[in-house]
Amino acid sequence: MNGLRKSQIPVRWIDQGAVQALAVFKVQSRLQAGLIEVMMKSHVSDRTSWQQMLKGQSENVDLESARDQLLDRTMGRVEELRERFGYDFLEILLDVGPLSIQYPVIEYPLKIKSFSLDKSSEITGVLHGIKGQYLIFDSGVINIRKFGGYVVDIAKH
Repeated sequence: MNGLRKSQIPVRWIDQGAVQALAVFKVQSRLQAGLIEVMMKSHVSDRTSWQQMLKGQSENVDLESARDQLLDRTMGRVEELRERFGYDFLEILLDVGPLSIQYPVIEYPLKIKSFSLDKSSEITGVLHGIKGQYLIFDSGVINIRKFGGYVVDIAKH
């Protein structure tokens, strides 16, 4: 929603498994983005139920309406930040439309079983898809980002 470097859009949203996204603000620095994020989090949760996400259960949200409601609730604080940093430090992106994101998933699991390479050095299964940081197998899921420093061999049987 905010706080993203232009080069990070839509990479960060995809990495998080978002199915919808909407850029709301453009700011000049990471500090300013952080202040906007802090302001927003009292109105919008930044938590995702990873289990629900991996079951493919998500409800579509009217992001433009949600953005407008959020702007109504936070405009006083936005103006305070403009007084601090200057009027042009922030651009409200009203002309940017929502993004819909789809993932290469053949089948979502009904029940989530999470794998850990710390607990088992071998994971077997048929890959059914990739969503965000997760590989979805017929036998469970693994957050591949969590094991970024590991050496992994993938074998086809």
